[in-house]
Amino acid sequence: MKKANKTTFPHDATFKQFLTHPESARDFIQLHLPEKLLALCDLTTLKLESGSFVEDDLRAFYSDVLYSLQTRAGAGYIHVLIEHQSKPDKHMAFRLMRYAVAAMQRHLDVGNKTLPLVIPILFYAGKPSPCPNSTNWLQLFDDPALAKQLYSEDFPLVDVTIIPDEDIMQHRSMAALTLIQKHICERDLSDLMDRLVTIMLTTNMTRQQVISLINYMVQAGNTSNAEAYVRQLAQRVPQHGDELMTIAEQLEQKGIEKGIEQGIEKGIEQGIEKGSKEGRREATLNIARELLQNGVEPDIIMKSTGLSPEELAELWH
Repeated sequence: MKKANKTTFPHDATFKQFLTHPESARDFIQLHLPEKLLALCDLTTLKLESGSFVEDDLRAFYSDVLYSLQTRAGAGYIHVLIEHQSKPDKHMAFRLMRYAVAAMQRHLDVGNKTLPLVIPILFYAGKPSPCPNSTNWLQLFDDPALAKQLYSEDFPLVDVTIIPDEDIMQHRSMAALTLIQKHICERDLSDLMDRLVTIMLTTNMTRQQVISLINYMVQAGNTSNAEAYVRQLAQRVPQHGDELMTIAEQLEQKGIEKGIEQGIEKGIEQGIEKGSKEGRREATLNIARELLQNGVEPDIIMKSTGLSPEELAELWH
């Protein structure tokens, strides 16, 4: 066949010429979507969505279109991906899942509050035949049954807000972090001094963990005097005294620097205010002088400028 004008991705162009046409897309879906899924979909609401989820470096091997529609369970999408490379992607099922999640994210990004149903469809036109790989992404795990259990149930949740402090005290090397993060935004950390001391005396926290935790408390926590708090902690936890005293000294230095900076700022403000007052007075005196030189009565000048008889008298000299 005589070569026609070449396109960068001929498979992509031809695929989209057909699948971006709503009637062709509706025929495709009716022909190939399993009955139980087809029964969920209202194909009269089919709408072509813009954009692609295929990575730029894979456009030579994959093309995709995304249609939105209404389902019996709310908003939904059908994502059709065509594979036309000569070597099938053994992780294609995972790619389908990634693209489905990306479509869900885009749905949320435009202001929707719940996740939509996204039905991925793989249109395979590669070699060998038939398609050798599963489209069930769970089959890509070493233990598909365990993966199915994990990803169909609630994920593990560590809700520190409901764990009693007494239980947190038994959390070994995680106790200090858990206790502080539980209370960092809701109470004065001075109230936790005794518990924190007990944890630091009975667990093996590394030097870097201590430094990181205390810096976190100082930056994000609520305490009336952070420097005094850290110094007290240093006295009660001698094995970490060096690290804590270093932090306390840094806080003291920052306090001094902040005080100097605030003093300078206040001085500048006072200077500006003083200069402004002096400038206004000098302007008033100049106006009074001109009025006197032009023969204006002193009573009128005093009333207009607010100057006293004594101040006005000085201008005659």
